[in-house]
Amino acid sequence: MLSTALHTLRTRWVTFVGSFVALSLGVALLAVMGLALASSLDAPDRKPERFAAAPVVVKGADTLRVPTSIGDRTQKLAHPRPVPGEVVARLKELGSVVEDRSFPVRAQGGPGDLVGHPWSTAAFAPYRIEAGREPRTAGEVVVSGDWARPGARLRTDGGTVQVVGTVAGLGFENAVFYTDQRAAELSPHSFQVAMDADEAAVREAVRDSDGAQVLTGDARRFADADPDRDSKALTAMNAMFGTAGGVTGFVSVFVVASTFAFAVAQRRREFGLLRTAGATPGQIRRMIVSEALVVGVLASATGCVLGAYGAPKLAEWVVEGGLAPRWFTIGDDTWPYHMAFWTGLLVALCGVVAASWRAGRTGPTEALREAAVDTRAMTWGRWLFGVALLLAAAVTLGLALVSDPTDLLHRKTYVSRPMLLITGVALLAPVLVRPLARLIAWLPAQLPGATGMLVRENAAAGVRRTAAVAAPVLVTVALAGSLLGATATLNEAKATEVEEQTAAGFVITPAGGAGFDRATLEKLRDVPGAEVSATSSSAVYVLEDGIALLKSEARAAEPALLAATTRLPLAAGKVSDLDDDSIIVNEEWERHAVGERVDVWLGDGTKKTLRIVAVMATGTGNNGVYVTPRNAPGASVDRVDMALADGADATTVAAGLREVVHTSGGEVFTKDQWVRATYPETNRTTRLGFLLVLGIALLYTGISLANTMVMATSDRVRDLAVLRLAGATRWQVLRLVGAEALVVVTVGAVLGLLVAGLNLMGMWGALGLLSVWTSIEIPWATIGGVVGACVVLAVVFSVVPAALSLRRRAVELAGVRE
Repeated sequence: MLSTALHTLRTRWVTFVGSFVALSLGVALLAVMGLALASSLDAPDRKPERFAAAPVVVKGADTLRVPTSIGDRTQKLAHPRPVPGEVVARLKELGSVVEDRSFPVRAQGGPGDLVGHPWSTAAFAPYRIEAGREPRTAGEVVVSGDWARPGARLRTDGGTVQVVGTVAGLGFENAVFYTDQRAAELSPHSFQVAMDADEAAVREAVRDSDGAQVLTGDARRFADADPDRDSKALTAMNAMFGTAGGVTGFVSVFVVASTFAFAVAQRRREFGLLRTAGATPGQIRRMIVSEALVVGVLASATGCVLGAYGAPKLAEWVVEGGLAPRWFTIGDDTWPYHMAFWTGLLVALCGVVAASWRAGRTGPTEALREAAVDTRAMTWGRWLFGVALLLAAAVTLGLALVSDPTDLLHRKTYVSRPMLLITGVALLAPVLVRPLARLIAWLPAQLPGATGMLVRENAAAGVRRTAAVAAPVLVTVALAGSLLGATATLNEAKATEVEEQTAAGFVITPAGGAGFDRATLEKLRDVPGAEVSATSSSAVYVLEDGIALLKSEARAAEPALLAATTRLPLAAGKVSDLDDDSIIVNEEWERHAVGERVDVWLGDGTKKTLRIVAVMATGTGNNGVYVTPRNAPGASVDRVDMALADGADATTVAAGLREVVHTSGGEVFTKDQWVRATYPETNRTTRLGFLLVLGIALLYTGISLANTMVMATSDRVRDLAVLRLAGATRWQVLRLVGAEALVVVTVGAVLGLLVAGLNLMGMWGALGLLSVWTSIEIPWATIGGVVGACVVLAVVFSVVPAALSLRRRAVELAGVRE
């Protein structure tokens, strides 16, 4: 059978070229992603940056550690503690101590991420003066980078200052250096200190302090801002590549299985002749498997070679795009090549299993069949697996809605869940395409002429051909609608929550996230006609089930003013009951009965027992907890909601508010402006990941459409010749072929929209159960672009082969025999 398989591959290369290209690209993508994942698993720790030249750094407590029956549970504190004063005093006895202070700075014309430091800490990076001199008075600063030159005057939120020197930027921050005394005025607390002393003596000095850390060597990186940003970036990148790899495997199996199934359906007369000549069903099956084995080996080897060239390009792209750290490169691991090669071969063999079984059941009488109408397109296997997958999708959706609706809002869920529904609908496509094709082509069939009627009947009669072309379109449209629609729907739901919960007429926010100072808050409260509610961002930690230390985002607010400016989605209790001994929680908490007391840790790690006075609905997960300002130590006011007093003029009040925050760099929003300004957006890594997934799906769709259309057109040469002999012109035949392609792609698009709609309905139902009623957002522009691309591919790769074949005389074509 191997020699027969090789001969078949040589003579029917058009049939297998699509599978070869799809497999080789799939293996290449798997190799590329495997190499990227392998390279990120052995990522080196980031070296110290701000304190690279500091011998020893002492850092205040920034981690909450809670003992449990299975070991200590930890969480990063929302408000790290400064180094205790008594510890600093002891350290000064050991040697020189430099107290570090870091605080955001807003400067007109400067970068948006400016951060201020005392000049004495510049030597630890180290920074060196490039131009000018160091600061000597409170009104002088040194800046990093080239955005300001010595002599320039800067208007900042801390007053107007003069640039007296510049240092070269080191790439990890945009810094402004003040004198040590001025930095202490702007940021009174010191969260870490650097010193030159014996490490053992320093550890002894801080031994009795609560949570203070002594950092030396590479551990000094934990004194930098966001020391875990490399690991966070790699985790997000790995999730993106893992998702793309999963979709690659799923779609490649889909394409290969569809191609082989259609090829077997086309070759039934050939198999019938082989059976008449004495071939057994087992020999037919072995021939089909041998064909897949040859294609799989060649395609997998080609894919590994392509992957070796593509992986470094991918590494450059993710680094340039800011998705990976600057040091990220592809390593020399070999296991990704093995994984990609054997996966590709397995995909090829799995994709042909069902087709080989069907080929083995071909009877000798098939050699005599002339009818082009497909019979028994649905086998018992397709019925069984198609119905089973749809039932599985329905059951898992129902269980999620009943037990935990929030699970449907997680990215890993709305990325993986559509696969069941897509596969189930694709398996049952032969049942659906005939009525859909008749429905879609019904109106054209009523028009004068025979073209519309022929389009309808050909699409409905060639069920296997229609299903083979519609399947990849279904996959791409369903993925585009499900993935992008899910994120858009979730973002709209979050925006709906913000709108419903905001009762304030105006919302004021500081520029740069530094928070409002006390003087600005007092001026805002003095604006006539304004009822001001100042709130702060914080966190609360709770131990659930005795082993899980969970963090809940918290907002601190005065209860009376909070009730006037915010409509919390309460399921029980009252906002006005909130005080310094109580808390408002949401239904996600294990214990959330009104009146119950819970042990919590505040944002700075302080343990308290608070009484639950109200419970909020879970919502999209953004409903955290509410406490009073006394239970949010270290939190600065980062939002001010303002309600209009009775009889106050909104325009006058808004003008007064803008005048107050003008000097501090704040911004005043109306309620509608605030909703638009805070409308959530999908993060960049997730967006690029979804675009990568859709790009892969569309690439495979193009391959499948091109291959299937060329195969189908070459198999219909005699049919087209008969139309020519019946009197149709060459252009009429080509229009017929193009119209059929358009109808078939429309069938696939409708099925894909059906799948996407069902998936989004599940998310919409989950949001409703979580008390968030919002609209379903369908990305029509993206879906339109995907369908348009599919239409162009289908029409081109059906019309061009037909046009090439029609260059011969119709009489000659009609006499062609297989």
